[in-house]
This record gives sequence, C-alpha cells and structure tokens, in this order.
Amino acid sequence: MNESFKRVFLVVMDSVGIGEAPDAKDFNDEGADTLGHIAEHMQGLTMPNMASLGLSNIREIKGISPAEQPKAHYTKMQEASVGKDTMTGHWEIMGLRMNQPFRTFPEGFPDDLVQQIEEKTGRKVIGNKPASGTKIIEELGKEHMDTGALIVYTSADPVLQIAAHEEVVPLEELYEICETVREMTKDEPYMIGRIIARPFVGEPGDFNRTSNRHDYALKPFGRTVMSEMKDENYDVIALGKISDIYDGEGITEAIRTKDNNDGMDKLLNSLDQSFHGLSFLNLVDFDAKYGHRRDPQGYGEALEEFDRQLPEVLDKIGDEDLLIITADHGNDPIHHGTDHTREYVPLLVYHNGIKEGKELPLRQTFSDIGATIADNFDVKAPKHGQSFLDDIK
Repeated sequence: MNESFKRVFLVVMDSVGIGEAPDAKDFNDEGADTLGHIAEHMQGLTMPNMASLGLSNIREIKGISPAEQPKAHYTKMQEASVGKDTMTGHWEIMGLRMNQPFRTFPEGFPDDLVQQIEEKTGRKVIGNKPASGTKIIEELGKEHMDTGALIVYTSADPVLQIAAHEEVVPLEELYEICETVREMTKDEPYMIGRIIARPFVGEPGDFNRTSNRHDYALKPFGRTVMSEMKDENYDVIALGKISDIYDGEGITEAIRTKDNNDGMDKLLNSLDQSFHGLSFLNLVDFDAKYGHRRDPQGYGEALEEFDRQLPEVLDKIGDEDLLIITADHGNDPIHHGTDHTREYVPLLVYHNGIKEGKELPLRQTFSDIGATIADNFDVKAPKHGQSFLDDIK
C-alpha cells in the first residue's frame, strides 16, 4: 500500500459556484456567477483564509486578493452530467455520471401520483406546487392543522417535499409516509431524486421548521468510490446530508448536522478522531437558506462565517491528512428564479507538505475528486475521472 494520505477530508460548500459553465445556455443559466455576484452585492467579500488558500487565484473575486504564494493547489471543475442538482453533483464527485436527468415538476405533481399518495396514506394532499418551504407553511399551515392534510410541494430541484406539523402528523408517521412515497416514485414515469420530510412546529403566524428533516434519496445507480472504500475496510464518515444523498451506500458512519456551524463542529470532531479513510461533509445552508431564497446578503455573511472557522480546521490538519474544498453546483442568488445554476465549481486542495500552491489543470468532471481518492487508497478506480494525486504531492 503506497497511499499518500491516511485521512481525506472532503468539504462540499453546497451551491458555491464560481462562474457560468460553458454549457450554461443549455440550462437557461447564462450570466450565472454565484461567488462573483455575492461579492459584488457585499461590495467585496471578506474571506482572508480562503484567499490564502488561493480562491481568487482560480478567478479574481471582489474583496478577495489573489495569494502571492497560495497555501493550496487550486483550479475549477466542470460538471459532465446532464443535471445541476445536489444528487447529480455529489454522485459525480464519487465517480458516477448522470446521462439522464432526474425529473422536475414545475407545474406540480400529476393527479395520478397525488391520488396514489392520498390512497396509500389516508390523508388528503394540499399545495402541490413549486414553493418556498417557509412560505407554503405560512400559507397552508393552518389548513393543515385543521384538516390533517399533507402539504406537498416541490422546487426547481427533482424533489417531492412533505411538510407536516409534528403535533398533527407524528414524526414516525411522516417518515413512514415519505418511505411509502419513495417506493412509489423511484422508477419511471416519476424518477424523483429525493423525497424530503419537512416537519415544523408552532402556531399560525409563528411556524418554524425543525431539524428533524429527513431525505429519502434514490440509491446510486452504480458503485461509488465510497462503496469501494467501505468494501476494503476503510472508514467513510458522512457528515450532514451526505448519507441521505447516497442513501447510506458506501458509508460506515453517518452523523447528522443542524446547520453549517454544526457541520463545521462535526468536521472538527472528526479531525480529532483516529480513523483511516474519508470524512465527507456537506454544508447545506449556502444552498437551502440563501441560494434558493435569493438572499445574497445572508449568503455572503455565511461565506464569511465559514472563512472565520477555517483556521481551526487548518490547524488540526496533520501531516498524513488531505483537505479538499469544492462545491456541487451553483445557486446564484442574483440570478432569475429560485433554481440551481450551471456553473464551474472551485477546487482547493490543501496538505501540510505544500510549499507553494500551484494551478492544477481545469477538471473536465467532478469525478476527478473520486478518482484521486480511489488512487490514494488504492481501491478500484471509478469509470469516470482522472486522478490528480501525483500533481498535488
């Protein structure tokens, strides 16, 4: 075994794109630029730690100076799959390529599916339209409490979300309902990427979603690098919604998180642990709280908060550790609609042995990360992706 690193820490800053991809026009995303537009809105982002790694060396971002001697190797990655959702991006990172996109439902779900849900659950369905989760709860929460009907809604993503008050539909029942709907929608004609339980509490006028959200994803259609690692007895620690995204496949330990700050705390905890393999974190707030809600101010403040937390992470990186920071798609809060955006994503690769970071070649697929991790641990390489392990030593 000639592995270079004993532990790899992979951090996905959910939706932090770095400029429109060459095929952005095909996705109605011309001009999208998540980081660039947020920086302009903030009149410059204050992110000195990401700056020191080389974020603005990838492409200059207002307020973030390019580093004269970057601490990390840096480049950007282009998505090869035909989608721009969370599952597609994450699955590609671990070596799978989606050639057929998941279905979205901009007009709501078909009547026959709604009827099946009502028949199987014994509860009526209200809503059935694309909506912000907080707004549809404000709109229909009282009716839900009065009738017990399920609030069903979607977004620009391939998701079916079911919101219910925890005192009206107990969590156990809501989870069972979501599992039932998952079975109904995993194949054609629906092909829905995720079913999401969205529990909330409170009274009309003062509803709040709880941290008891649960995602029911499709299982990956093929073996991921994580599956290969698990089979070779490496640790694969999933932080945040990573376990949901891969439906538990290839994971040895799953740890839930409440928000970005909790995610960073859990990452620090894993840095303190003795393990051999991968610690994989998704920071969902950038996407869910700020991108989809088109809140550039909140997004910018969350990015700056992440940057302030980064030194503690870097201080704990040992000589046998590799840190990879990237994203899974864009979600430009200045762009039209509330959809993800087809963008390049940043790639920053850090370890203690780097004297001066260099620019890596542009990556043609997110799967280069999976290929690199497979190469490091000497497990079966994915069908897609090229390892950059030799370029970063």
